[in-house]
Amino acid sequence: MPLKKLPRVFYLQPTLQVARNLLGKFLVRRLKGRLLVGKIVEVEAYRGSIDPASHAYRGKTKRNEVMFREGGHLYVYFTYGMHFCANVVTREQGIGEAVLLRAVEPVKGIDLMARNRRKGASSKELTNGPAKFCQAFGIARKENGTDLLGDAIFIVERNKIPRSRIGSSERVGINSAKEKKWRFFVKGNDWVSR
Repeated sequence: MPLKKLPRVFYLQPTLQVARNLLGKFLVRRLKGRLLVGKIVEVEAYRGSIDPASHAYRGKTKRNEVMFREGGHLYVYFTYGMHFCANVVTREQGIGEAVLLRAVEPVKGIDLMARNRRKGASSKELTNGPAKFCQAFGIARKENGTDLLGDAIFIVERNKIPRSRIGSSERVGINSAKEKKWRFFVKGNDWVSR
């Protein structure tokens, strides 16, 4: 499988465009001398100062500082006192926008993902949610700020998902700006969260 990383300019595009265009791309994680690969099948966009559901809505803090970096960094946060979630930072430095990675379809290194999750390798529960994905891929606090143009975690080009196969809906698990249909997913994919 060719591993041609997405260039920085991909991440600097408008956030909703990046969110849709991430679908079908492969996220690659080097872990314990292995490659873990998953096809991105579900995301949610968060648009900084214009989005009350965004961590960046009220400005820069110690917790969300990575969101304000130049697009192409990984913003990882801890939620509900037990789970990590990973976001792809978008746009230019100082904007504070990102795309939450909600689900991936496992492609390579599935046995290691299963061990990380303590699940069977054939389980549809392996990576069908943002916390499940992070646990399967070993993404936690120390991955916060990772440059996606580096060699530890990166995203590679794959076949583009046709617009007709992309669904959208309200975002999941938020209290503000629920009317925004900024959750995008590959229609009919078994790995999209329920």
